[in-house]
Amino acid sequence: MDEDELPEALAALLAPVVDDASVEVADFRRLSGGASRQTWAFRLVGSDRSEPLVLQRERPGPLDAGGAMEVEASLLAAAAAEGVPVAPLVVTHRDADALGAPYLVSRFVDGETIARKILRDERFASARADLAAECGRALAAVHRIPTDAAPGLENEDQLTRFRAILDALGQAHPAFELAFRWLDRHRPATAGTAVVHGDFRLGNLIVDERGLRAVIDWELAHLGDPMEDLGWLCVKAWRFGGELPVGGFGTYEQLFDAYEAAGGGPVDPEVVAWWQMLGTLKWGIMCIIQAATHLSGTSRSVELAAIGRRVCENEADLLEMLP
Repeated sequence: MDEDELPEALAALLAPVVDDASVEVADFRRLSGGASRQTWAFRLVGSDRSEPLVLQRERPGPLDAGGAMEVEASLLAAAAAEGVPVAPLVVTHRDADALGAPYLVSRFVDGETIARKILRDERFASARADLAAECGRALAAVHRIPTDAAPGLENEDQLTRFRAILDALGQAHPAFELAFRWLDRHRPATAGTAVVHGDFRLGNLIVDERGLRAVIDWELAHLGDPMEDLGWLCVKAWRFGGELPVGGFGTYEQLFDAYEAAGGGPVDPEVVAWWQMLGTLKWGIMCIIQAATHLSGTSRSVELAAIGRRVCENEADLLEMLP
């Protein structure tokens, strides 16, 4: 379904959901999207309503997640119950007939997601001061979500999974090979099994002048070691040029202390460093995948092509991290 057909289709879809046959979609606009989702903001206008909402639709390609929308809907409800700030869900379905692809509609949460603005604009200065601690508290709540809260959450060894993905891509990356070997030789003891967000970082956090407002984009959620989320937040790519190690805005101590104080369990910095290295390796391989999505013609996108050019950044980061 073409983008210009979506407003009318959305109105028809949402009319029975809100029990108002008169609703129309207004102010429909594309937002900056991710590699696996297309995102639009709009206003649902009816006889007695004018409500801001957000549509996310699966992008075709190798990163397709099957029933990810259904899983995300279950996780949003469970996360809210545990105190994680999230965008309330309106409707979701994996059926592609209504909107041309599996979709999710949620309520609009006001705030900023663009990392460079959050890190640099003066209006977010107060929020930045406590953001690392807020992330620690939010992650502790994420890791309290019952492991059976959503159907189909996979529990797959991340090192083994991405080893297989790189092998299937058939590309030679010596820096990645060195990282795989070091990580395999230095595997830490697991901190247990929990729901892992899988992509907890700036870009997937809505922030306003007061601080963290919502954790979004749960399509990579799975079961695993909770330290994975802490390590991912500390990956250098997610600092977006900021100097501080936690997302460019905070210190390890702020993140770890808040996580432990909120009941997230003890944090071993060396274990988080292992997951940080694995996160850097994973992101490098994801960059290859996203470039392949563009180059194969599956989903032509300047954004995907640009992300593919960042593989070398992750290679350099890994070489700096290796002892």
